[in-house]
This record gives sequence, C-alpha cells and structure tokens, in this order.
Amino acid sequence: MTTKIVARCGTTYARPCCFIGRAADIIGRMANSDRLSSVTYVVRVYVVVVLATIAALIIMSVVSPRLATDHAWGHAVIVAVFAVLLPLRMRSARAGNRGGLLAVGIISAALLLVNIVEVLIPGFLPMWMRIEMIGIAALMAVSVVLVAQIAAREH
Repeated sequence: MTTKIVARCGTTYARPCCFIGRAADIIGRMANSDRLSSVTYVVRVYVVVVLATIAALIIMSVVSPRLATDHAWGHAVIVAVFAVLLPLRMRSARAGNRGGLLAVGIISAALLLVNIVEVLIPGFLPMWMRIEMIGIAALMAVSVVLVAQIAAREH
C-alpha cells in the first residue's frame, strides 16, 4: 500500500522518504540563501568602492592631475561597467537563475585576475589605485569562493 503525502506546496509524494528529501532540499536552499546574501553584500561593497574610485579620480583631476592618469581613468571606466553589470547578474541569481549565478562567478573571477595582473605591471597605475585594486581583487576572491560553494551545494 502506498501512502500519499501532500506537501504545503501542493506536491504529492508517494513515499515519506521523498517528503524528507524535499525538506532536505529546502534546508539546503536556505544555506545557499545565506551565501547568496553574502555574495550580494560583496557586490554592493564593490559598487561602493568603484563609485568612491570615480569620485577620487574626479577630485584628483582638479587637485593633482598626475594622480589621475589616462590609464587610471581607463581602468575606472571598465570597472564602472562591471559595477553596473554585476548587480544586474546578482539580481538574476537571487531570483533563482543559475545562469545569473554563473555570470557573477565568471565576472568576479575575471575582475580578480585582471586586477592582479594590472597591479603587477610596473608604473602602469598610481600607487593609490594599485592599493584600491588589491582591495577589489580580495573582494572578488571572496565572491568567487562563495559562488563556488553555492554551486557545489546545488550539485
């Protein structure tokens, strides 16, 4: 005899073990939700850092133009584009879109690598921006780890 169990969501389960499996899935999603909140926080901090960098460049262009080089402006424009793109992909990930989460991970990894490479190029950017880039690389490393943990839990 098969016992039917109807869950709150309306799904009918033929065996109690399926119902328990569903409960375990819900608990797993709650843990991922905490990690997703952490990734969202990292993305928000990144956006704030980018906005502060652009504000600093504007001020330095007036006060001390040698600290607001063309390379610094080029870098700022590129990270500003990612500061728009990353929250959009994060919103998609929070809505449950796996592709959005993958995009957040890829963008974070790209930002991590590019910032590390640019910091290592001698004389490419002013020292203040190199320090900012190390901070961004650290933020993106945290983002990559959190996204990888979420992806591992979903498999």
